[in-house]
Amino acid sequence: MMNKSLSIPPYTIHPFTSGTFGLDGGAMFGSVPKVLWQRTNPADEANRITMACRHLLIEGNDRLILVDTGMGSGWTEKQVKMFRIEQAENAVDSALKGIGFSSEQVTDVILTHLHFDHVGGATQADGGELVPAFPNARYYTQRAQWDLANSPSLKDRASFVPDNFLPLERHGRLELLEGEQEVAPGVSVLVGNGHTDGHQMVKVTGGGETVVFLGDTVPTATHLALPYLMGYDLRPLQTMEEKAKLLAQAAEEGWWLFFDHDPELPGVKVAPGEKYVQIIERYGQ
Repeated sequence: MMNKSLSIPPYTIHPFTSGTFGLDGGAMFGSVPKVLWQRTNPADEANRITMACRHLLIEGNDRLILVDTGMGSGWTEKQVKMFRIEQAENAVDSALKGIGFSSEQVTDVILTHLHFDHVGGATQADGGELVPAFPNARYYTQRAQWDLANSPSLKDRASFVPDNFLPLERHGRLELLEGEQEVAPGVSVLVGNGHTDGHQMVKVTGGGETVVFLGDTVPTATHLALPYLMGYDLRPLQTMEEKAKLLAQAAEEGWWLFFDHDPELPGVKVAPGEKYVQIIERYGQ
């Protein structure tokens, strides 16, 4: 699904989705009771809620920067059913073609983190070998995330699939970042450690506007409420602190905030609310 483009001079930002999948609603909302979260995120008979694979494509300055790569392929029939994966074949490439671009044109891929639903499409099979799916691009992740992905804890071991990211290093396409910095003029990464070590949000500034792709710090609009935290977070209290700081600044400065997993709402602007922030503008509506 494509949404209208946003001008952040010198960039044009194209939000799009490459598919959907399903995850357990209880895991996505942690200690929040189902009677509350199901009002906005209804669950199916297996308690799964619908999750989008949303991306930003940042075009300008002779760069074409892709944020996250979705679920990818290579899933077994059992896994497709378990995760309720719904996407086209070669999902990101197909979505890019739908908005007039190709995988070969991508110059940079910023990975918010290396969980399978964000980096699954970073590699692809080619003659029996796994290779980078964007052959002309540099891939960026934080060194802390890379170290964790290669030596995960028991809690998050299932979230990392080495075939999704090890080929990037083997083929010399990986760049490990350390801390917050620019990847291109006006395009920077913001780093947090609540959801996982070295989680990156992507910030684009220009023309008096700011866009932030929130990654899994705030995966859906429902998670704008500070206590709504994922069971997947390594450090939930730190996630809450990171959310509070980010959302306060976003409300004060009028940022556009884009969600990686909200199936209905690509992005919002927020303002201070009675308890937490409140949505004052919905992107594309």
